[in-house]
Amino acid sequence: MSLLLQWLFWSSLFALLYTYLIYPATLSILAKGKQLDTQQYDNSDQFPQVSVLMAVHNEEAVIEEKLNSLIGQAYPVGKINIFIGSDNSGDRTNEIISTFAKQHPHLHFFPFPKRQGKPGVINQLAATAISHFPASAAHVFVITDASVMMSPEVCAALVKHFKHPDLAIVDAQMLHTGIQEVDISGSEDSYISWEGRLKYYEGVLWKKMIGPFGGCYALRSDFFVPVPDNFLVDDFYITLQAFRRGGLAIKEPGALCYEPVGHELKEEFRRKARISAGNLQNMFSFVDLWLPPFGLPNFPFFSHKILRWLGPIWLILLWLTAGLLSHNQFYALLFVLITALYTLTPLLDEGLKKWNKHWALLRNVRYFLTMNLALLAGYLRYVKGIKSNVWQPPKRQ
Repeated sequence: MSLLLQWLFWSSLFALLYTYLIYPATLSILAKGKQLDTQQYDNSDQFPQVSVLMAVHNEEAVIEEKLNSLIGQAYPVGKINIFIGSDNSGDRTNEIISTFAKQHPHLHFFPFPKRQGKPGVINQLAATAISHFPASAAHVFVITDASVMMSPEVCAALVKHFKHPDLAIVDAQMLHTGIQEVDISGSEDSYISWEGRLKYYEGVLWKKMIGPFGGCYALRSDFFVPVPDNFLVDDFYITLQAFRRGGLAIKEPGALCYEPVGHELKEEFRRKARISAGNLQNMFSFVDLWLPPFGLPNFPFFSHKILRWLGPIWLILLWLTAGLLSHNQFYALLFVLITALYTLTPLLDEGLKKWNKHWALLRNVRYFLTMNLALLAGYLRYVKGIKSNVWQPPKRQ
């Protein structure tokens, strides 16, 4: 029994170290000096037809700026159309979009009277776009969120790669704004930036980037598969379906987008818990893409996502097995240290905040523990059953 507990302890520690440190470090070394290797269009005359798809709900605070960033895309005239679906918005969102639609014929607006969730809206917008321009390699979707502001070159930077015959997805480069020392925004930005580098490395090495961020990415229209009504993480579902059909995925660092970073721990907890439940939906729906964890995309999917999604289990096992082995002086010390880490870190960080003191390392550890707690909350939501994917946008700073 003691040997089994020791094996569980060290296996859990290795799983955490592997997915957060060893795998990223290995990719960084392997990708050093390499660049994206795709066939690209030589000039804008060859660019494919683009349909921008965007679902919105109560986005009056950001929608005007977002629409200006879409209208201002430097893309060949007549080759870009914008399809926006409002998911029963109750503020001024519909009014603002309607005004833009009257002024810009290539903006098509659909105010849906009943809530159905982002995937349901995107499914309908995709069907409408395909009714205008058939699904093919010459028709690309750009799927984006209202809070993500796009530089004028984004669409061109994304679609230039689609000359490559098997390319399905190209993700944009997300840059955060509004970072502050006094809250979790610095930790959130550090994590997302680190994630972005990891996705870029996967694209450079294998063209198997494990999922876009979802705020802005391009998808070849003939790789689009409608997302089930109750699925929460639509961009990851779409990516995995593309992998099943032999599609490739990369990240384009030159497609610059800007989004306000999360500030409130409670708000990020709610969002991460929702994503966690959606992650489990995808994990169990696409077992064939990560088991066995060899080959592509299985190896990066397992290393980058599956082990991390199981992070709460590894953290619980570390504490539990150390406690059960505490008759041994070494494990007793580890048990005390782990218990102190889990319990005192949030209290110490909160205490220092009241004195207007902000220690980045302490804040990052608290962020890491809280986000894993959010993953655990997502497990419970998944077990209870997910009936709806209707969402509420986060608070806008």
